[in-house]
Amino acid sequence: CSSGPGGGSSRTSCRLSGGLGAGSCRLGSAGGLGSALGSSYSSCYSFGSGGGYGSSFGGVDGLLAGGEKATMQNLNDRLASYLDKVRALEEANTELEVKIRDWYQRQAPGPTRAYSQYYRTMEELQNKILTATVDNAYILLQIDNAHLAAADFRTKVLDELTLARADLEMQIENLKEELAYLKKNHEEEMNALRGQMAGEINVEMDAAPGMDLSRILNKMRDQYEKMAEK
Repeated sequence: CSSGPGGGSSRTSCRLSGGLGAGSCRLGSAGGLGSALGSSYSSCYSFGSGGGYGSSFGGVDGLLAGGEKATMQNLNDRLASYLDKVRALEEANTELEVKIRDWYQRQAPGPTRAYSQYYRTMEELQNKILTATVDNAYILLQIDNAHLAAADFRTKVLDELTLARADLEMQIENLKEELAYLKKNHEEEMNALRGQMAGEINVEMDAAPGMDLSRILNKMRDQYEKMAEK
């Protein structure tokens, strides 16, 4: 008995020979080895009744020994077991093919999306971000320059105020010293004038006792006030 699967078809041929005659059959199908053998099993290997085997050995059934019948039955059982295994393998193979097909369908890439517009939008946003970053850096630079200029101006103003204050304080001290000097000179001059005027009054009183003293005092007061104003 031999079987040879090729492509999507299976072909089976069986030949049995005995001492007095022979029976043979050949099966071919495109559906699979198991289905072909399963559907034709009864017609090819029905030992003991029907077909060529029955006609060949019908008249000489008594000539076959019991061992040969047992051998034929054993072969028949083994062929049936083989066909069952072939059917089971074909079913497992079909199930495996379905699983593989499903897996490939699940792993297949989805429909390709058009990302060009998204890339263009992303590029525009990146350009805007870059422009905003540059503008922000320029603004920060201007702020830093303004802070430096303000610090320099503040230092300059403070220095000028310090110098002006020191100059004013020095001028105040000079004015105070000058005022004290003027007061001292004024007092000295006043004392000298008082002594001089006292001597003149005594001389005048001795020379002209008949003059009005009140008029003389008023005149002296006027002179003193004029000198004080100077």
